[in-house]
Amino acid sequence: MDTEQRPIAIQDTYGARFRHCWGCGADNEDGLHIKSYPSKDGNECVCHVTPPGQYTGGVPDKMFGGMIATVFDCHGTASAAWFAHNAKGLKLTEDTVIVRYVTAHLEIDFLKPVPMNTELKVTSSVEEIGERKVIVAMEMEAENIVRAKAKMVAVRVKDDI
Repeated sequence: MDTEQRPIAIQDTYGARFRHCWGCGADNEDGLHIKSYPSKDGNECVCHVTPPGQYTGGVPDKMFGGMIATVFDCHGTASAAWFAHNAKGLKLTEDTVIVRYVTAHLEIDFLKPVPMNTELKVTSSVEEIGERKVIVAMEMEAENIVRAKAKMVAVRVKDDI
């Protein structure tokens, strides 16, 4: 019998001191618990999330821009961690404690309004991996339409913070 291994969310491999983020921290009871997963070939990461209704913008059925930025922020830093990890030839396992990355720069192009109460798909790819930084490109889709694009510069967390 062929069994398929359950995918591991990148955020679930964060060390104990990095699990408190409101957007993606597993240990934040009030958080969104955003989860990002590497593609099978490792070249992309994907996140599916339906933000709660209170994150509407000035138009009641459209999402608040700050929530769009939050989703990009959490997915982008997880993606950066994965891309750096994968570049070293490493895999995600239940025992992985991945090296954590944080946002140094995030730029967003808001292309179309993001509808509320709709699942968002955020896809990321790596543009560059350096010694301490990773540049990640992302797209946010809703209803099969690209609604926003982002580029992030993420930097590896130093051990002394």
